Amino acid sequence: MKIAIGGDHAGFPLKGPVVEQLRSWGHEVTDHGTHTPDPVDFPDIAQKVCDAVRRGQADRGIMVCGTGVGAAIAANKIPGIRAALCHDIYSAHQCVEHDDVNVMCLGAQIVGDALAYELIRAFLDARFSTEEHFRRRVRKLAEMEERFAQEMSRA
Repeated sequence: MKIAIGGDHAGFPLKGPVVEQLRSWGHEVTDHGTHTPDPVDFPDIAQKVCDAVRRGQADRGIMVCGTGVGAAIAANKIPGIRAALCHDIYSAHQCVEHDDVNVMCLGAQIVGDALAYELIRAFLDARFSTEEHFRRRVRKLAEMEERFAQEMSRA
């Protein structure tokens, strides 16, 4: 699987080990930064990761910041992205199965390496359900985005 990953300075300590683990599992990983512990703004990194997912350059994205909250907020501002903050195994797979989430957000100050690996494995192994009620709900999310885009273009 092709994975786009990124994180800010608070996520930097976890991102490196995650990249190594993903590659050891055989995934193709594109690291969109940051590559140092120097302060950066998470919305800038989220834009890069999400653009890769939107353009089909990555199958899924992973964002790592301090708590994961800021990364999730930033990612969810981008049309076509459905991001979820995942700090437990159930949410990590359920968000894909029920909501077709394509970007997982993690908090480096919340989870350690071992739990992060388990969360990511659950996220990457999950598949969107074929059940109609889940698909209908995700279509409604896309329709909400489209309505908003149309309203913005008329403004």
